[in-house]
Amino acid sequence: MKKIYFYLAFLFLALLIISCKSKTPSAQNSNDITSKTWKLMEINGQPLQLKNSKNNPYFSLDKAEMRYSGHGGCNGVSGTFEIKPEMMRIKFNQGMSTMMACDDLETEQLFTKALLAADNYTLNGNTLFLNKARMAPLAKFVLQE
Repeated sequence: MKKIYFYLAFLFLALLIISCKSKTPSAQNSNDITSKTWKLMEINGQPLQLKNSKNNPYFSLDKAEMRYSGHGGCNGVSGTFEIKPEMMRIKFNQGMSTMMACDDLETEQLFTKALLAADNYTLNGNTLFLNKARMAPLAKFVLQE
């Protein structure tokens, strides 16, 4: 009878270890915002109002190169970033941009300013919020498919 309890306890422990290991990667991936393109929807709590709807700002993160790239609405933007997905922390470093003028230049400046000010993010399904400390979100993005 003791052998049966021993085997049952061993089986239970083995199943517990296996189930914990299988859940760990998905928990880490749930905060992963890299290798995706994020389209700007709101800036400083205001819905995006573009003069030219083709100029919708977006960005993506290349984790292999630790670089971000995107489009501010008028100009391409790129630079390096640092991320800690387990803590949902992010830092965009000053990068480079082309210097073309357009109708939505003000939106582009706000977009770039939000990227550089962000120090953390929140992910809710296909919606990404870039935040500064515990203040209201700087920018709201949706996953571009």
